[in-house]
Amino acid sequence: MGNTVTVETGGLDKLAKVLGVFDENLNLIVRELELTAHVDGTKIVFEGDRAQTGAAVVESLLSILDAGEGVDRGNLLYCLELAKEGKSADLGGMMKDVVAVTSRGKPVKCKTVGQKDYVTAIKKNTITFGVGPAGTGKTYLAVCLAVAAYKNKETEKIILTRPAVEAGEKLGFLPGDLQTKVDPYLRPLYDALQEMFGLDTYAKLLEKGAIEVAPLAYMRGRTLSNAFVILDEAQNCTREQMKMFLTRLGEGSKMVVTGDLTQTDLPDGKTSGLKQAVSILKDVEGIAVCTLTEKDVVRHPLVMRIVRAYEKDELKKSKGEKR
Repeated sequence: MGNTVTVETGGLDKLAKVLGVFDENLNLIVRELELTAHVDGTKIVFEGDRAQTGAAVVESLLSILDAGEGVDRGNLLYCLELAKEGKSADLGGMMKDVVAVTSRGKPVKCKTVGQKDYVTAIKKNTITFGVGPAGTGKTYLAVCLAVAAYKNKETEKIILTRPAVEAGEKLGFLPGDLQTKVDPYLRPLYDALQEMFGLDTYAKLLEKGAIEVAPLAYMRGRTLSNAFVILDEAQNCTREQMKMFLTRLGEGSKMVVTGDLTQTDLPDGKTSGLKQAVSILKDVEGIAVCTLTEKDVVRHPLVMRIVRAYEKDELKKSKGEKR
């Protein structure tokens, strides 16, 4: 018959949010874990071999509600993934920690354990590598921390940079000077900064040089001191570019390097500088390597499934090549 485990939700309002519209959340938990369940007052009773896992999912959802956050399909799926692996965590406690506040007063919080580990690593280390697929918040969280450090007067300058790799288009055919040509590559960084500072403040800080957004080539020959430096899309750096960038580190500075090793735009035969750096620097004191996965994707739940499908396809291809 299996186990029976009961979870007290603490009230009808919480119970309704955990159950979801027409019990869709509970139905998903029951279907995924092959359980049966029924409601008894404000309690949810699970029956089956994985009843304890079902209870762990509900406990995680309740902790999210206690933190003032809502239960949506995205965090329900994440709670399910964690519970299946026996890694259920106090997500609500984690979500109470505010990383930064946007110009409109909206608090930015970690949504996954991987994101929390990433933020902690950036705070503790001089150089942090954030490696993982699209949608895991690698760049956005790094920008949030850079803005928080600037507002707290922990740094004098924010420098954001990207390698301007020609992904199917030639820069030479684009109109304007070099800065204008590389601006499209840097747009995601501009957007994140503007959201954090507000358009007017961002423009003023850019004008006085407290914020610098520039292609990686502009970093050559410089020493970056008292700055929070973010290198984005680092999978498109060559080995030489990566070494050049990391050796720009100056006194009082912090560096964050982000990238997705599955999406390199480098020509065939060129090794990613990010891949090499992660391999040879992972045990160096003061450097942290954080690997985010599809479980840390916080965009639409479909993005997680897309990432996972591509990973499966890559795995099939690599197995076929080995044969």
